[in-house]
Amino acid sequence: MTYVVTESCIRCKYTDCVDVCPVDCFREGPNFLVIDPDECIDCTLCVAECPVEAIYAEDDVPEPQQSFKALNAELARLWKPIIERKPAPADADQWKDVADKLRYLER
Repeated sequence: MTYVVTESCIRCKYTDCVDVCPVDCFREGPNFLVIDPDECIDCTLCVAECPVEAIYAEDDVPEPQQSFKALNAELARLWKPIIERKPAPADADQWKDVADKLRYLER
């Protein structure tokens, strides 16, 4: 089982999770993070660090967010690793409680 970043991360992109990952499995896009399923060791450390609760165990991803499993795998092959925490976007707090953000995902 791996972990999956879901819609809540879009346009927030807090990187607290990156600091605790022992295997550097996070990949960074313009306004979203994903987890490389081939690198994730299922340690669970990132889950508690996410301030918007965007990270789920693969088996626990909510039904409306199931497409994020494939999306994480796809984008992990395209995006570069992020290995240290960065400041969140200036408007991240404004986006953290917004729903239906998939349309804002930048590839």
